[in-house]
Amino acid sequence: MAPASIRITGARITPVAFVDPPLLNTVGVHQPYALRAIIELVTDAGLVGLGETYADTRHLARLHAAAEAITGLDVFALNAIRAAIADRLRGDDAAVGTAGMITSASAVDQVFSPFEVACLDVQGHAGGRPVADLLGGAVRDAVPFSAYLFYKWAFHPHSPSLRSPHPHPPSLRSPPPHSPSLHSPHPQEPDPWGEALDPAGLVAQARRMVDEYGFTAIKLKGGVFPPEEEMAAIEELHSAFPHIPLRLDPNAAWTPQTSVKVASGLAGILEYLEDPTPGIAGMAEVAAQAPMPLATNMCVVAFDQLAPAVAAGAVKVVLSDHHYWGGLQRSRLLAGICDTFGLGLSMHSNSHLGISLAAMVHLAAATPNLTYACDTHWPWKTEDVVKPGVLSIRNGSVAVPATPGLGVELDRDALAALHEQYLRCGIRDRDDTGYMRRIDPAFEAISPRW
Repeated sequence: MAPASIRITGARITPVAFVDPPLLNTVGVHQPYALRAIIELVTDAGLVGLGETYADTRHLARLHAAAEAITGLDVFALNAIRAAIADRLRGDDAAVGTAGMITSASAVDQVFSPFEVACLDVQGHAGGRPVADLLGGAVRDAVPFSAYLFYKWAFHPHSPSLRSPHPHPPSLRSPPPHSPSLHSPHPQEPDPWGEALDPAGLVAQARRMVDEYGFTAIKLKGGVFPPEEEMAAIEELHSAFPHIPLRLDPNAAWTPQTSVKVASGLAGILEYLEDPTPGIAGMAEVAAQAPMPLATNMCVVAFDQLAPAVAAGAVKVVLSDHHYWGGLQRSRLLAGICDTFGLGLSMHSNSHLGISLAAMVHLAAATPNLTYACDTHWPWKTEDVVKPGVLSIRNGSVAVPATPGLGVELDRDALAALHEQYLRCGIRDRDDTGYMRRIDPAFEAISPRW
């Protein structure tokens, strides 16, 4: 029987860095390493709960402040824990400091999220039940995910150590006048995925993902090349995979007029078009004319944005993300609101490790109306902090762990190695734009770009 209370006695917060390929997007390119923070929540019952979140400098400082604020509280008192974090961060709720982005998502929700996941992990271990059971019970045994395609270079043009980068490459391959940085520099040893800068490269990337993981949905991160080129890529993907739903996400790189043109041109091909243009007003303008649903992880990332988005008819699919929305319980609140207003629900992903994937799977398993395949960067990573054997993508889905808590176990040697990698690599904040400017000093992150 679980004790009457389980008190938090402290938290170990370990920043880690793991290898990330040169994935292109509208604001630049991924750096050689992605950053995460691993939380081990220690309790007086001897149970330790796991959480994972971003590890940018300001976010790390907030995590340490929050850990101090919640020491002594009961892991079941999630409302009190969130209130304590909100009180500690009062006056520091500026929407910066997560993944190098400026976002309107609540800083309190972003900081509370990994601690809530860790508390639920402890609760699950204390009660002998998986986290999905604490969220109302799993309605599916496996959670479907989508293949997440990126335009990418064959390699990082700088050495893995950002402290001592190689000189800039002397020239760039076939640079178009509008964006010389988007083409690979002179050939070096490619990463295992190789180059994907045209429709043929993306089709090859998609085929490998579908063959290896069995994905039954495909998403392309756009906003990199002119819209006509990305439309051609989607059409090639549709020809190669005629029975697989396709999605396109240009991260608000287009004007409403361009968005409508693209949406019309891809009628009958896209399952949904994600964040084609900035803001609720712009999305509503496009939604009124687009033949497919619009999805978002940009104009609706907080609860106070739901009402105006619904009133404007701006979106039909919300991409939830427990790292932004305040954890798993508040993500279920989001799901209920979406259900009330007839909005579809999917799940956003950033570069993540196994603790986040486990939390995503438990949440999706216990959310009946999350019916779109979720996003994940899982195939792009080669390192992790959890012991292998529990999480894998088969037939496009991840089986829901049935053991207590999150169902994953920390690999302490791997954690130590990735922490050492964090110390060695020198990256402390994600900066896709800054890294791109090291390669192309003229690059500008413009929204909308076309």
